[in-house]
Amino acid sequence: MTLPIPESHLDLITRPLHGVLTTMMPDGQPQSSLVWCDHDGECVRVHTSLERQKGRNMAANPKVSLLIVDPQDTSRFISIRGDVEIVYRNAVSELDVITRQYTPHPKYYGYVFPESKQLLETRIVCRIYPSKITLDAIHK
Repeated sequence: MTLPIPESHLDLITRPLHGVLTTMMPDGQPQSSLVWCDHDGECVRVHTSLERQKGRNMAANPKVSLLIVDPQDTSRFISIRGDVEIVYRNAVSELDVITRQYTPHPKYYGYVFPESKQLLETRIVCRIYPSKITLDAIHK
């Protein structure tokens, strides 16, 4: 069952705020990464590649946790646990859209990351289907 993101905290996902994505390493240890996030109307999404550690971890184990803290009020947060669906289609074009939200650059490759690296990566969009959502107690 996918839980909806509460309206009270949806802005934490739709604003260009960084989240902390935690995935599970093959040995069972957690691995956390700072990520850009967005929302497609149903799921929270993060963008990465299969060659990066978090991408390899999610391909092997879809269980993740995402924490986003409001930088203007650090007692306000959303924590999402769920399973990831890996999507390949339009991953680079969607990465360019989120790049424009988080940076002044028109696209990711050639501006944020070297264009020569694009051929070495398999870009993916990771859709998180929330099964548990925790909000701060103060702003519910």
